[in-house]
This record gives sequence, C-alpha cells and structure tokens, in this order.
Amino acid sequence: MKKIGFLSFGHWSASPHSKTRSASDVLLQSIDLAVAAEEVGADGAYFRVHHFAQQLASPFPLLAAVGARTSRIDIGTGVIDMRYENPLYMAEDAGAADLIAGGRLQLGISRGSPEQVVDGFRYFGYAPPEGQDSADMAREHTRIFRQVIEGKGFAEPSPTPMFPNPPGLLRVEPHSEGLQRRIWWGAGSRATAQWAAEEGMHLMSSTLLTEDTGVPFHQLQAEQIQLFRDTWKAAGHDFEPQVSVSRSIFPIVSDADRAYFGHESTGSDQVGMLEGGRARFGKTYAGEPEQLVKDLAEDEAIAAADTLLLTVPNQLGVDYNAHVLESVLTHLAPELGWR
Repeated sequence: MKKIGFLSFGHWSASPHSKTRSASDVLLQSIDLAVAAEEVGADGAYFRVHHFAQQLASPFPLLAAVGARTSRIDIGTGVIDMRYENPLYMAEDAGAADLIAGGRLQLGISRGSPEQVVDGFRYFGYAPPEGQDSADMAREHTRIFRQVIEGKGFAEPSPTPMFPNPPGLLRVEPHSEGLQRRIWWGAGSRATAQWAAEEGMHLMSSTLLTEDTGVPFHQLQAEQIQLFRDTWKAAGHDFEPQVSVSRSIFPIVSDADRAYFGHESTGSDQVGMLEGGRARFGKTYAGEPEQLVKDLAEDEAIAAADTLLLTVPNQLGVDYNAHVLESVLTHLAPELGWR
C-alpha cells in the first residue's frame, strides 16, 4: 500500500483562465478539494507555503478548517519555511490544528526555498545571529519548535497568575500528543536527507533536488531515500521512518486532459541553476494510462516512497483536480500495485 495525496501550491491570479482569482478563492477551494479528495479515496491534502506571493502562506487556519471538514485523510504542509517562524507560536498553532483534526497533521518543514523578496524573513522580525546564515537560523527555529512540542514544562509560572497553575514548570498549550513524531523535513539534497534522519524527522522530497550527478532525477532521489533510511537505522530511533515524494502525473482520459496536458507527454528532466548551484528537476508524467503505467513502473523513487503527493494545478478548479486524483487512483494505482 502506498498513500496517495495531493500537494497544492495555492496560486491565484486575475487571469480570465484562472478559477482562483483571489486569495479567498484559493482558501475556500483548498478546503473543498480536500473534501473531494477524501470522497474519491485519496489519503492526504498537503499545502505549500510561500510568503510575499499570490499563493498560500499562513497554513494553520487552512489546516484547521480542512481538519474540521474531513475525517480520514492526512493533512499537512509541503513545506513551511522555518526561517519565518516563531517556534513557540507555531507550536500553539500546530497543536490546535492537530487536535481539531484528531491527530492527522503531517507537518512538513524546511529551511526554505528561493524567496520572492530579498531576505523576507527579516520583515517578519528574524535575522541570523552573527556568524550564522539563514539556514542555520531555520534549523535553530526547528530545534526549538520540536523541543517545545514534546510537551515538557519549561516556563516558570507566575506567583500571581490570573488562573491557577498545575504544579511545576509550564508548557505551551494546547499540546497534541504524538505530533512530535509526525514532523517531516523537506530535503533538497542527499546530505540534508541524512541530517533529517539523524534528527528523527521523516523525509519529504519533491520534484527538485539542489544537486546534480548526471543520473536521472528518479535515480538520484532514490539514492537520497536509501541514504535517509540507512542513516535512520544507524541512529536507532524507536519509530519507523516515512518518505514522501511529489510528482506531476496526469492520465489523459478525457478531451480536457488532452487539451491541458497532451503536450507534456514527451517531457524529461531539466537541469538548471538555483541559488548559485546546479539543480535537477523531475519531469511531468502525462499520457494515456497504459503508457503511464509503464513509465511510472520505472520510477525508482516512487517505488521506494511510502507516500506519493500529486502536485495539482489548483487554478483549474476543484472539479478538474478531483478528476485528476480519481484518474490516478482508478487507472494507475491498481496497475502499479500502489493500492
């Protein structure tokens, strides 16, 4: 069994061709798509976080709303940029969202992606200490957040509180038991995947790796996954590691599919420069179901992953994206042994 969910970047634009013309459209349709995904049998609803862009940004109100409207699927992020986060405030928000969802939150975090503005985290009030960079700051925010959500008391209670305190040091509330074992790190390289394993965070790997060794994307990602699993085993954690990968997959089973994605059927990996280094981008899978089954059977990283997140073109609307999810679940998943 392989879990199959969707990952939405939550774009909106004033284009007449977009069904999400505003932030309100994206937020409300994201909730509706999560409900539709649950109805067609998908396993997860995940949302990307980008600041200073016409995309989803503040995830916790959305996650809480999705948690309240659904009952079965995982809900999560892919990923939250920890350079921007107040770890204690985030612990409160995450605890509340997880409790509303009944313990279904799968929280993907990372050191962040290329930004819309220069050092955007500084506008949020954060700056790396002297001698450190923004990646160091993101990891420190992550350390504090993960420590806080363990639920141990650390804050000295007031001698004159407004309300009676329990004995001992106080913790951040609300606390959601088990959340600390559902934190995923968005790793863009083999080295960061190994670091995530050492730290006891699950691995979230997307259609982009910030390195290139000349081998196809899926093989490089499969190598990343194996290094993660080997490092996790060596670290001796007392729970099982989980791995997710994301892909753009579009079975062509209707005229609308052909109009939107028929031209993607000959796609391939792309290699480019990102933040001063070479990066490899995975291809889009689009085609007739029979051909996609053959192509996807050769994707070593999907085979190695526990969860597959389908990146959805959210501006095409809820109905179309629910159709894409159902097409993958109906025409591909059984043939590939995913379900």
